[in-house]
Formats: sequence, C-alpha cells, structure tokens
Amino acid sequence: MPELPEVETVRRGLESVLVDARFDRVEQRRADLRFPFPERFPERLTGQRVISLGRRAKYLLAALESGEVLIMHLGMSGRFIIARAGANVKNPGEFLHRAGQQDRHDHVIFTMSNGATITYNDARRFGFMLLTAGNELQAHKLMRNLGVEPLSEDFSPDYLAARCGAKKTSLKAALLDQRIIAGLGNIYVCEALFRARLSPRREASSLALGSGAASMRARRLVPKIKSVLEDAIAAGGSTLKDFHAPEGELGYFQHSFAVYGREGLECARPGCGGVVKRIVQGGRSSFYCPRCQR
Repeated sequence: MPELPEVETVRRGLESVLVDARFDRVEQRRADLRFPFPERFPERLTGQRVISLGRRAKYLLAALESGEVLIMHLGMSGRFIIARAGANVKNPGEFLHRAGQQDRHDHVIFTMSNGATITYNDARRFGFMLLTAGNELQAHKLMRNLGVEPLSEDFSPDYLAARCGAKKTSLKAALLDQRIIAGLGNIYVCEALFRARLSPRREASSLALGSGAASMRARRLVPKIKSVLEDAIAAGGSTLKDFHAPEGELGYFQHSFAVYGREGLECARPGCGGVVKRIVQGGRSSFYCPRCQR
C-alpha cells in the first residue's frame, strides 16, 4: 500500500492539473470501489472548481468551490494517470506507462477545464472516493482519530514521549498506530528506526523518562522520521509493486533502503558488520540490524 511519501508525490503531481480547474465531465464506470460512490457523484463534481488539494495521512483532499471536500484514497493498487491537453499518450513522460494495466480497471475519468484528463485506475478496487461537507471534515470518521502529521511542527520528541510513555507495546507497533502518527507506514518506520539506531522490538515507553519528559531516544528518533520521509518525497517515493507518480515517473527511494527488504545482507552502516534480520510484528515484516539497533 502506498505510504505517506507516495501519496504526497501523487498530490504534488495532481496539484498542477486540479487546482483552479473545473470538472468539465466526470465519468463513473462502476457503482463502487471499496465503498459505494456518493449519491449523484458525477453531478456533484461537474462544474465545480478545485480550490486546493491537500493531504491528511494517506488521504488526498480536494476542496471544492461548493464547500464540499472530495476525499480520495489509493488503497493498495490505485493510481491516477494524467494526460495533458495535446500530449502524445504513448510518451511515458506525458502519460503513465501502463505497466500491463488494462483499461477495464479505469474506474473514474475526470475531464478538466484546462484540457487535462485524469484517470483513476485500480485493479484491486481497495481505493475509494467520498464527498463530505468541508466544515464537517475534521469530524469525519476517517479523520477524527488521526494523530499528528509527522512532517508538521507538532510532531516533536515531547509529543512522542507523551503519547508513548505509558505504552507497553513495541516501538514499531506504536509508530504504526495512526492515532499517534498519521500516515507513517511500515517501510519508513523500518528505515527511520535504523537511522535512529533503535530496535523495533524495544518497548515504546522507552521514549519517555520517568518524569514523562522525552528521552534521548525520542529526541534521536523524531528528526530521523522526518528526514526519511523528506528524503523519500524528494526521491519520488518507492516503486514497490504498483506505485507510480501520476505522470509516469518511478519512485527511486527503494534504491536507498538501508534495511527494508535486505534480510540476510550485511548492515549498510559503515563499520557495523552486522547482518539485517527480518521478524514479524503484528503481521508485518520488520527489518533491522540486531548489532547496531538497540
């Protein structure tokens, strides 16, 4: 499933063709994806101007002139494909190289007033699109329990210590808890813990001192989480299975993985000499170096 850097990469790709443009035509080709489409979905979008395109956790949020917000989620295999006006659709620089995807998985097509066509393709149909009133967005069931954004100033060592100080779960499980940190996923937790030299098996409460203040581990971890996400966004995300950016670019951060997917290989940290190990925590693979991550 695409993680925060991949969703942010998609947001940036869509922003130039969505914001300040109107939906001239909306073609909905099926009744549902993971959830049913909203009632009168094409009619409610047609003619509406997109005021802004934001992101909350792994959700894309298009604010409409009507006051409604279009909530979009990519699920496991969803992707947006942009064709700009006058572009040669056979050129991957202008149109996503389909990588074997078939047109029968094109479920929604937006034709915009600026001439761009945006196609939502989703083979597994785990993505979805919903509409909600903008003044009710924060209370929406998908939004109301989300934690802090990891790239925001609100995400600090003190915040992490306060939320994790009493937890007896593993550090990995706490970092994946969307009620604590919104949008942080398995790949980047593994990479951030490596950068911070912390074991995914360590107890989450070790991020706080007895007084409740942030421990040195928390102060080491927070900037590493931010840096790994920023590096991944700069690289265009990670191309794992189905992920591509909207205009065909591949993500390249997977070439910089220090531990993820490197089970049995020598630790990438100079002078360590350890071997990357894989364990399963909460049904997900954790990759780490037992020698330098404690």
